[in-house]
Amino acid sequence: MANSLPLEGLRVLDVSSFIAAPAAAVVLGDYGADVIKVEPPGEGDPHRGNTNLTSFPKSEVNYPWHLDARNKRSIALDLKHPDGRAALDRLIDTADILITNYPFPVRARLRLSYEEVAARNPRLIYASFSGYGEEGADKDQPGYDSNAYFARSGLLDAIHFEGQPPGFALPAQGDRPSAMALLSAILLALIDRGRTGNGTWVASNLLANGLWSNGVYAQAALVGSYLPNRPPRERPRSALANIYLTADDRWLQINVTNETRDWPAILEMIERPELVDDPRFAERKARHANAAALTEIFDSAIRKRPFAHWNRLLKARAIPHSRINRLQDIPEDAQAVAARAVVASDAPDMPLTLAAPFQIGHAAPRRPGPGPALGQHTDVILREAGLSENEIAALRASGAAA
Repeated sequence: MANSLPLEGLRVLDVSSFIAAPAAAVVLGDYGADVIKVEPPGEGDPHRGNTNLTSFPKSEVNYPWHLDARNKRSIALDLKHPDGRAALDRLIDTADILITNYPFPVRARLRLSYEEVAARNPRLIYASFSGYGEEGADKDQPGYDSNAYFARSGLLDAIHFEGQPPGFALPAQGDRPSAMALLSAILLALIDRGRTGNGTWVASNLLANGLWSNGVYAQAALVGSYLPNRPPRERPRSALANIYLTADDRWLQINVTNETRDWPAILEMIERPELVDDPRFAERKARHANAAALTEIFDSAIRKRPFAHWNRLLKARAIPHSRINRLQDIPEDAQAVAARAVVASDAPDMPLTLAAPFQIGHAAPRRPGPGPALGQHTDVILREAGLSENEIAALRASGAAA
């Protein structure tokens, strides 16, 4: 049926913090699931305060929280308190999915292992996320995407220029694609439960996702093949897969993959058709051997005209290219809206937000709303779990709920 959401009727317990695991829960909620964010009383999920970190752009809008907690309901439970933990059991009884990225020793203390949770609800899908996996010497090591996804996987080493120190990752660049891996595992488990009637556990981790993302170079390494670090822009491996500065101070990235077809068109575009007979560039191998000289030629030509000129010519020739956008360009990128990557939001202070990176033909996702206030839905969620008003008042009085 048009506009029916495929995950309507499912209840998700988001017992996780920060970004990767909560982002998987966001997408489940986008497509209809009732997502309950379980947070500790007091400050809640530390992600609520991440705009205070030096690596996050400063804003009066708590944009990270709205992005990673939209359309969730928040319940504040102290899981270290016996009564708070017992209240979570009541939620587990009626849940379909539980997502957690708590460190394994913390899960043990809170009785949040798969075996303990599944004993109450055998149909539950238990989604575990970690930095380094479920087993091994480093399984308990704190894992953030900067160290587990980017550093340990070899990504930061693979992308830096020779003679320069490794680069650095921006916040959550590894968390969000990793969230899609966890989401995929959850959806597979739902299909399996539909066939068997039984729940199961699924898992993903930052290290595995970093290696998968770095798959070309990581798989090459597994067969003993390596490339030296990338040379600087002025002497690239290929001048036809390089970046160039235009007259209006914008960087243009060109990626010519079919050199046999596109080489004459490129020369026509830069008004240097005579180079087609230059022995330095006549064949692909020669062009790569003389990439530095060819880069100088392209530099001289491309810097004479603005990006719009080159964009028009490259589009007409169907040559892969892009302007390297500045972050300030994103709000004005009409194609991002057309691709449904940027969508309208009902968060009063954040009118635009990012959508999950896929669409389903018959089901438009929920319109994103604001992230909930801490404990905003505690009482109503506890009532839905069957607790009486007296029981809820007792939980609040003891500090087990807020």
